[in-house]
This record gives sequence, structure tokens and C-alpha cells, in this order.
Amino acid sequence: MVALLSEFLVGTIEAVRNSLGITEVFVGVIVVAIVGNAAEHSTAIVMAMKNKMDLSVGIAIGSSLQVALFVAPLLVFLSYFLGRPMNLEFSLPEIFAVVASVYIIFQISGDGETNWIEGVQLLSVYLILGILFFYLPEPHVGTESPLP
Repeated sequence: MVALLSEFLVGTIEAVRNSLGITEVFVGVIVVAIVGNAAEHSTAIVMAMKNKMDLSVGIAIGSSLQVALFVAPLLVFLSYFLGRPMNLEFSLPEIFAVVASVYIIFQISGDGETNWIEGVQLLSVYLILGILFFYLPEPHVGTESPLP
């Protein structure tokens, strides 16, 4: 049921984005990530409430790894078959977000234990990245990238 509702919400985001004037990057990186993974988030929260923190962190990290290593490359390959090719070209803020996220995950999971302050650290990083992508200007379509 949660997966069905998250699919419905993701489908209505375009209208909300246009009415609120939010950039596509913010919607893609923050809103769709939250809404599209609602089932995993709810499971991780339930496990955390049952004091199974290792499982909760494992679910959260596993969900992100699944999207990064399987879903995103699969969608790139499928886009060519569907006639609307896309690529995995990232802007510098997006690369920064990925590197910062990986670094924080290594810091959190390196000792094999989790506690509430590490959860606050993860939420703080997500909030900082959310602010970054909210104020990031919309990229100009059709312009050359400054990088070679």
C-alpha cells in the first residue's frame, strides 16, 4: 500500500513543482527521494523504534545503494530503448552531495555502532543538502558545461 501511494505522489509532483516554483533538481534530489522511498523509510523507522538500530541503518544504506548501483544505471540503459536517452552527468553540487554522503556514512558505520547523535548528524547533512539544492539555480538547457 505504501509503495502504491508513493507512486501516486511521485506522479503528482510535477504539478506541485510548477505551482510552487521549485526547481527540478530540488524535487529530484530531495522530494522524490523521500516520497519514492517511503516504504524503506517506514520500515527503517519501525526497526529503530524496536531498538534494532543495526537493521535500521542497514535498510537505509541498502536502499540508497540499490538506487545508486542498480536503479539509476538500469534507467539509463532503458531510456535508450524507450527513445528518450538520458545520461548520468552530474553537476558539481551533486558530486559534492554524493561525496559528502559517502564520507558521513563511513563515519557513521565505521565503528559498527549507532546512537542518536549519529542520527542527528545524518539528518543535519540531509537538511544542509536540502538547503543547497533548494537555492541552487535551475541549469540552462542547451548550454555548454564549463568542464571539459
